[in-house]
Amino acid sequence: MPELTLFSNPQCHLCEEARQLLQGRHDSYRLKTVEIEGDLALVYRYGVRIPVLRREDSGAELDWPFDEAALSEFLSLPA
Repeated sequence: MPELTLFSNPQCHLCEEARQLLQGRHDSYRLKTVEIEGDLALVYRYGVRIPVLRREDSGAELDWPFDEAALSEFLSLPA
């Protein structure tokens, strides 16, 4: 089961859409959310890309926009 990190910001409607796509799949991953606001390094890296989903086992990242098909493929990638 992959461990995922969702990089987001408060009041980000796209981040909410990403969370909604992830909701029905709780049995296939563990999710941690990281708010980038207040961390200059994270803002520099992810500021214009959020929401970004990262697999902790491989470091692979999935930038928005993504849909159900892209998310399924991302979750099924080998570690």
